[in-house]
Amino acid sequence: MLASGNEAFNKNGIPLNFTSILPDILERLAESVFQYVAYPTSAQISKVAEALIQKHPCLREPGSYNGCYGWQQRLKYKMANYRTKLRGLGCPELDVNSLRKKRSHEKAPAKNVKKPKKSEVNYLPPHPHGETEESLECERVELLNEVKKRDNSQIISEKMAKTFSSRRQEVVNQAPAVNDMKERWPALFDTAQINQEFRRITTVALETTFMAKLDHYSPKLMSLLFSRGGTAKTKIQRIRNMLLEDESVETRREAAIHGVVVYLREKEEDLFREQDGDEDITNDVMKIVVTRGAMVSNPATATIILEGTEVLADLDVPRACALLMGLIYALNLSYPKELKNTFEVFQKIFLELDDLKASPKVMSLKSKLLF
Repeated sequence: MLASGNEAFNKNGIPLNFTSILPDILERLAESVFQYVAYPTSAQISKVAEALIQKHPCLREPGSYNGCYGWQQRLKYKMANYRTKLRGLGCPELDVNSLRKKRSHEKAPAKNVKKPKKSEVNYLPPHPHGETEESLECERVELLNEVKKRDNSQIISEKMAKTFSSRRQEVVNQAPAVNDMKERWPALFDTAQINQEFRRITTVALETTFMAKLDHYSPKLMSLLFSRGGTAKTKIQRIRNMLLEDESVETRREAAIHGVVVYLREKEEDLFREQDGDEDITNDVMKIVVTRGAMVSNPATATIILEGTEVLADLDVPRACALLMGLIYALNLSYPKELKNTFEVFQKIFLELDDLKASPKVMSLKSKLLF
C-alpha cells in the first residue's frame, strides 16, 4: 500500500489515506525505535517522523507545518503504550520503572525514572537465555574464587560477561555503595575488566578511544588555553611550566586534561588532589589523588578514590581519568555537579558518546577544536 501510495503521490500529489494501516505503521516504528532506545527524546522522535515522510512522501500531512507533526505526536504516545506492553512482559529496562518497584514516596510514573542518561546502549539487559537470578548468583560466587587464582584472566572475563545482566540489575536497582560492590564484584575493579564492562555498556573501547581523541585535540586545546588571560593566567602558566619541565606523552596528556578543567572555568582541585603525606580519604566522594616523585623525570602516579574507598592505584593521570569514566558507567554514578562540564567533555568529545547534544560551553569548545 505504501509503494502504490508513493507512486500515486509522485504522479498527482494526492496523499495516501493511511487510516487502515496506521496501527501497523506505528507498531513497526515502535519496534524499530525500541531496538535503539527505550525512552526516545522529542528530538529523536522528530528525526524518526522526518525519516518516515522522506521515505514515504505519501504519508506527508498537508495541514502540518513540517509535514510530520501529527506523526511525531502519534509516535510519542505509541512509544508510551509500547513500553507499557513490554513492561507487562517483564522487560528489565522497563520493569524497573513500574510503580510496584518504586519506593512509596515515588509512586508516580514520571518520578525518578531509571533510564540511560549517558548514551548507554546496554543499560539494563535481560538475563541470558536459560539463566535465572539463582544460577547467575552461583556464577558470582564462583567468580569470587576465580579472582584469587593467578593467570586466570580468561575464565574471569567469561564469567564477568555471563553475569553482566545480574550485575547491571544490582547496580541500577539497588545503587549499592562502592565498598559493597568491591566486596561482591572484586573483578570489576581490575583495569582490564573496567575496559570490558565499558564496552559491554556502550560498545566503545574505553582507553584507546579516550587517549586517541585526547592526543588528537591536545595541540588545539593548548593553543586555545594559552591564548586566554584574566584570572586563569596563573593556572595557565603552571600548565605551561609542566610542559617545559617534562615532554613525555603522559605529561602532555595530563596538561591537556588540566587545560580542559581550567578552560571550562572549573576547579582542578575538585577532580585532583596532590598527595601530601597520609591524608584522610574518607570524605573524597570522587577524586584522583596524584603523587609526584622528587625528581621531575619520575612520572606522577594516580589513585582513584570513590566514596572514600581506594579502587585503583599506580596509574598515570590520563589513564586514571579514562578509567574513572569507565567506573562511572560500570557503577551507574552521576557526574559531580562542580565538574559537569569537564566530564561532559570526557564523554562527548574524548569518547564521542552522545556527541551531537551538549551543553553550550562544551559545544562551543568542540566547535573551536574542530575548526
